[in-house]
Amino acid sequence: MDARAINACLRRGETPGEDALRWFAHGLASGSVSDAQAGAFAMAVCLQGLSVEGRRALTLAMRDTGDVLAWDLDGPVLDKHSTGGVGDCVSLLLAPALAACGAYVPMISGRGLGHTGGTLDKLEAIPGVSTSVSEDHLRRMMQDMGCAIVGATAQIAPADKRLYAIRDVTATVESLDLITASILSKKLAASPDALVLDVKIGSGAFMKTAGDARALAQSLCDTANAAGCKTSALITDMNQPLAPALGNALEVAEVMRVLSGAAAGPLAEISAILGGELLMLAGLAADAEEGAARISATLSDGRAAERFARMIAAMGGPADFAANWQDYLPGAEVVRDVKSPAAGHITAMNGEALGLAVVALGGGRMVESDEIHPGVGISDIVRLGQPVGAGDTLARIHAASDDAADMAEAAVLAAIAIGDAPGSLPPLVHERIS
Repeated sequence: MDARAINACLRRGETPGEDALRWFAHGLASGSVSDAQAGAFAMAVCLQGLSVEGRRALTLAMRDTGDVLAWDLDGPVLDKHSTGGVGDCVSLLLAPALAACGAYVPMISGRGLGHTGGTLDKLEAIPGVSTSVSEDHLRRMMQDMGCAIVGATAQIAPADKRLYAIRDVTATVESLDLITASILSKKLAASPDALVLDVKIGSGAFMKTAGDARALAQSLCDTANAAGCKTSALITDMNQPLAPALGNALEVAEVMRVLSGAAAGPLAEISAILGGELLMLAGLAADAEEGAARISATLSDGRAAERFARMIAAMGGPADFAANWQDYLPGAEVVRDVKSPAAGHITAMNGEALGLAVVALGGGRMVESDEIHPGVGISDIVRLGQPVGAGDTLARIHAASDDAADMAEAAVLAAIAIGDAPGSLPPLVHERIS
């Protein structure tokens, strides 16, 4: 076996055998496969695809390049993953809410990918927070507060860590096979008892059509269930940002508003729906509706906020962050309102364009070595169907310079459509896949 032969097989539209995929995954982890060979592999898979069996084999092979955790806890181990969208900071709410309901949530998360923000980048906008923790520290966090949102250690799916970074800079993010293997190699390494997948659909998602979203949801569910993890997926809407803000510190601020009871809306609603699904899968609720009500209660009565505060402190953040978060989150040098050029209703948004505008501001990475500016982004974004008058604020730009703000303002104006009639609004949840 060698990387050239495997890539040639893929280029011909053939799926390499299980042993070959396992060899390649271990080559990614060990470094014996070069960056050029890894990039060629990602592109070949993206263009030609894998068989169903090949997808499962690659997922498990990548998982098995590192440690697979085992737990001895007095409650179920639960996890959630989103396929990526804009303004999607659900994980920061859901992990502590589930812990407050008696579950354990060792959530291994990722960084920004393409036009979407990364959960780890959002957490690290909080001064002092480090998402790199040892396995021993992770286990202590499970015992002490029941939740942790951390990056994969060098021992967790190291093949994926390498391939993940290469996909981000080689335009191979959208591959169903690579998305499935990337998500589940990390998630299954944490050995959850149940997993819910939030598969996004719409202009701000990687999957733009119902067919593509359904295919990914089914691929993820089939692969995870075959590995022995109870899994279901919800196809949720991403035709507009989930939270009214994009950017790392700005999204953390939205999370804190929900946790403090100062904000409600789609972000809190979808967090409750996903959490309810998980509590049902784990047997902690009779059905998803009861589970959602339990999650909502933790968000409104302060129990989730208390777990979140303890988690932040355990990861090096300020001990009083929950009470004084406004004092800690970084800001931007230039703040500018984007004004509506006409009166009407918000009829459409290009979520991907808004996400890329945040990346261009410095809120994401154009290349792997880029440093993120945690305070930049776009906030106060209007909602679909909302009426606006000429001169009303469509969004607020947070930028490092006037030139950057100029480019972001043009991007926002191009991404938001205004029409005479509001049109029909998409549902928050499109479909459930099991």
